[in-house]
Amino acid sequence: MQTHAAKRVEIIIEAPMQNRLTDALTRAGVTGYTVLPVLGGSGRSGDWTREGQVGRAGMVAVVCLIRPERLETLLDAAFAVVERHIGVVSVVDCEVLRAERF
Repeated sequence: MQTHAAKRVEIIIEAPMQNRLTDALTRAGVTGYTVLPVLGGSGRSGDWTREGQVGRAGMVAVVCLIRPERLETLLDAAFAVVERHIGVVSVVDCEVLRAERF
């Protein structure tokens, strides 16, 4: 089975910023992403969890698989949202099946 090079971008951001981020990605031409709840973690400020938080508080992970040539446009859109808020952006090389979907 043939695989194709792609980039996997994961953006962890405060949940209230999710719509602003996904709107920016859509305007940048990103055609698909997955949003996952982040249950807890540890960072510069120490450990944290969603336990006891009210409403949309907490963090989400937005995961995108894209063609390598589209990476810079996605990162520009993501950074415009993340730069003023708590958030982490990571990029890894990956392989996908059915490249026409990306």
